[in-house]
Amino acid sequence: MSGGRTECATGANAAVVSRDPGVAALLPGCLAAWLRGVPASEAALFGVEVPAPRAGPVRQSGAVTVELAAPPRRRILGNEVLLVLGLSLGQSAIYSLVRIVARLTDERPLSEQSAALNVSQSVRPWLDLTYQLLGIFFALLPVLLALHLLNRYPGNAVRRLGLDAGRPGRDLAYGAGLAALIGLPGLALVWAAAQLGLNVSLVPSALQETWWAVPVLILAAAQNGILEEVLVVGYLMTRLGELRWSVPAIIAASALLRGTYHFYQGFGGFVGNVVMGVIFALVFLRTRRVMPLVVAHTLIDVVAFVGYDLLPDSWFDWL
Repeated sequence: MSGGRTECATGANAAVVSRDPGVAALLPGCLAAWLRGVPASEAALFGVEVPAPRAGPVRQSGAVTVELAAPPRRRILGNEVLLVLGLSLGQSAIYSLVRIVARLTDERPLSEQSAALNVSQSVRPWLDLTYQLLGIFFALLPVLLALHLLNRYPGNAVRRLGLDAGRPGRDLAYGAGLAALIGLPGLALVWAAAQLGLNVSLVPSALQETWWAVPVLILAAAQNGILEEVLVVGYLMTRLGELRWSVPAIIAASALLRGTYHFYQGFGGFVGNVVMGVIFALVFLRTRRVMPLVVAHTLIDVVAFVGYDLLPDSWFDWL
């Protein structure tokens, strides 16, 4: 410590922080957690409270300079979460609740109703393809918005969420294992719910028989994986951690949101997706990577969408 600065050695360099009572409170033992490479903005997710320092410029002095900018207030972050979800899967959850109420109050029992996931938008193939591609593109805009907001604070969103391609082999292997872990029991749950009359009849694909049907279904599966895992796991869990929610509450919020926007499928779809949400949330807390979850979700949907489109209809009578 010298001349109004507090220095903490970090290998060959030093982190220089302006002397300030708020900053001093951040540096017990030169902030060991920081020196281990844990960003202060992530500390809340693991139960470590980091008080916000007073913002102020920090001068270069021959050492690596660290500027501790004050984080947004909790109300601002809370409003941001509501807006992002309101433009995306939160909106889907509300519509899904309305749909399940409509289904339950319908004269027909739930098991005699159906839900189609990928439907044609036009009888003209080229126009239908255009609508499908535009729908996939615009559905991903909330993901870009969430990444943009995370880049503003706390920064480096892609790496922070583990959405980078730095571990392709490990992410693919982990994702394939998760897909098997979720997908096989999931099929059994769908069958059981269908037998008990707790689910609607699912139609994973209702596209025209054209050359582009399978590529579009693969793109739709990837869109679902990216949209849901980045928003419901990566973005939401990160922001709720910054809002000082407890870890069990964060896991519950993520899982219940996932289950709710699948409620239109029936009670089996809700329960199955809540369980999937809990597992995926725990994996994210352990690995801090969204990419394996995106891979797993995409593989599950590819098998469901493309399999339904290519295999004989008689194979899916149980749905």
